[in-house]
This record gives sequence, structure tokens and C-alpha cells, in this order.
Amino acid sequence: VQLQASGGGLVQAGGSLRLSCAASGSDFSIKAMGWYRQAPGKERELVAVIIEDHNTLYADSVKGRFIISRNNTESAVYLQMNSLKSEDTAVYYCNVKAANSNLYLSHYWGQGTQVTVSS
Repeated sequence: VQLQASGGGLVQAGGSLRLSCAASGSDFSIKAMGWYRQAPGKERELVAVIIEDHNTLYADSVKGRFIISRNNTESAVYLQMNSLKSEDTAVYYCNVKAANSNLYLSHYWGQGTQVTVSS
């Protein structure tokens, strides 16, 4: 499974950005799609995940501001980020949990996209 993420950039505090991630490959079944982020000097942390088609989970720090959604036809996941804060500045990574034809589960990572929020 290959992941291609896009949509990062520089935005002022209070602004919005939308991240996209498309999965490609063959013979895989996606079980979960999500976003993680890693700020300088910090551990990578979960931002939001969508499990199967509809169950969502958010980090407390982004609840009410970020929305994760999925397009099954395109095997894509999106993260709408609103009311951005300087503490949201980080490299954002797309993550997919998928099963192959033998039902073996693996995690896959995208290349990361930088989000910078200026105060």
C-alpha cells in the first residue's frame, strides 16, 4: 500500500487547512485510516482515526476543531482542520491499517506533510 498525502502549508492562527491522503496498491482491505502528527522534540501522536467506515476517534486537543472523513471509492482520507492554533504546528502523517489477501494486518505511513500555524 502506498500513501500520498497533500494539503499542508502555512496558515494564520484561526485559519483552516484540509489534508488529503490517497491509498493505492492492490489486494488490500482498509480497516482504519487516520492522521498522526509530530512536533519538534515531541513524540508522534494520534490526531484522528476513522475505523472501518464510520467510527471516529479524536485526540482531546482537536475535538470540535478537526473533522476526519473518508472516501471509500477513492481509498482516501481527509482531515479538515479549523480554528488552527500555533500548537497544531507539526508534520502530519497519514496512516492506514490494512489487511492483505491473507488477512495479515499491517500499518502503512505516508511521507508527512508540514503544517505551520503562525500566531
